[in-house]
Amino acid sequence: MSESKSQLNCVNCGSSEMEVPLITTRYAGEQYLICSRCLPTLIHKPAQLMGTLKGTDIPPAPDLH
Repeated sequence: MSESKSQLNCVNCGSSEMEVPLITTRYAGEQYLICSRCLPTLIHKPAQLMGTLKGTDIPPAPDLH
């Protein structure tokens, strides 16, 4: 009996867990995987992920200066 393992991919670039480490994150009640290379985009420019996360309309971060 062969067991197929579904491959997990970065929500942004599509890299697989076999290529790069993936990090689990949650947004609006959904779970997503993002790779270590795309994590800075999620942190610093989340608006660039609009359309990749279900129902994403991420507002810009408040200016703290």
